[in-house]
Amino acid sequence: MKLLFSQIRYEISATLARGESFLLTLGIPIVFLLFFSKVKVITFPAGDPVHFVAPGIMALAIMSSAMVSLSISTGFERSYGVLTRLQATPLGRRRLITAKLLALLLVECIQVVVIALVALSIGWNPEDLIVQAILAVVLATAAFGGIALVLAGRLEGTVNLAVSNGIYILLLLMGGMVIPLAKLGSLAAKIAILLPSGALSQILHHALGGRTIGMLPWVSLSVWAVLAPLMAMKLFRFEANR
Repeated sequence: MKLLFSQIRYEISATLARGESFLLTLGIPIVFLLFFSKVKVITFPAGDPVHFVAPGIMALAIMSSAMVSLSISTGFERSYGVLTRLQATPLGRRRLITAKLLALLLVECIQVVVIALVALSIGWNPEDLIVQAILAVVLATAAFGGIALVLAGRLEGTVNLAVSNGIYILLLLMGGMVIPLAKLGSLAAKIAILLPSGALSQILHHALGGRTIGMLPWVSLSVWAVLAPLMAMKLFRFEANR
């Protein structure tokens, strides 16, 4: 446990030390929040746009940190040989992955709190299903983090950079975060719920809007939250590709 906690502390400090990355994964969602809440470029469900936008932007921030930021930073750590040195320690693959996911969850707490405060300042009024929202964030962190570590642990640094950003754009467009799923068409909306981005955004939109939601998004997100980390633990490699 001592090794695990030491690695968690290192991961948190390393994340915060990458100030430009942290500001990017926090700053871009806040810009999106303010823009889409105040500028009428998309027709949102009835009511103040911020009530739809805020949960979606939280989902976007979680995906940005848990998938893109984690994947890219870990991929370059691997390319530069940082992880190869860790392989020689008793830490092991499982504890490294667990430490990265737990550290990520703590950093995301900061992001969600800041985004929530900005949203509250412009009129957001979340409802009372907060516990469901917290559970969804935990599951999404495991899901996106697992995907990130599969990519980072198998692909060369620059290839991982391109693939991570490509998947990010796809999941953003299909996620219902800033564009309501109803605008994608019925078939695309059904597919989107099976993706971690679509499942997360739908749960947050319903939970923070005080509405219950069916089981499908929960099942989808839970499956991703279990399978993605398991795949990472099986496929992750410390050493860089030769």
